[in-house]
Amino acid sequence: MLNNLKPTEGSRKAKTRRCRGLGSGLGKNGGSGSKGQNSRTGGGVRLGFEGGQLPLFRRLPKRGFKNFGRVEYATINISDLNRYNDGEEIDVTRLISDRVIRKEFNGLKVLGNGELTKKVTIKASKFSASALEKIEKAGAKAIVLE
Repeated sequence: MLNNLKPTEGSRKAKTRRCRGLGSGLGKNGGSGSKGQNSRTGGGVRLGFEGGQLPLFRRLPKRGFKNFGRVEYATINISDLNRYNDGEEIDVTRLISDRVIRKEFNGLKVLGNGELTKKVTIKASKFSASALEKIEKAGAKAIVLE
């Protein structure tokens, strides 16, 4: 009967109640020892702290060069545009909603891999030379955005 259902014996364990008397098994100091930084509320050291010794991440040399002014483009190939119909207008928002690209980054760049068979209008920040050539050959339009 549904009203007599009970969990199997030993399958449910009572939550440990810390600092609730000596008989609880974790009474008095509640398992955090006595005195010291780690026994205090909010105590302990930050991630990577080595007791004042110069931490590992500061001892290791820095590698390479990070160009913070780098411009990164979302890229798409000419062959990916064949999924659209003739006369359609394709831009970054359309490509993201159709899950052709994931993120916009600093714009869209169209590369010339593959062949274009549809007469579409594509708006992008940049086009490779081979992509522009293939777009013109297919009778499609390429609009460069600023």
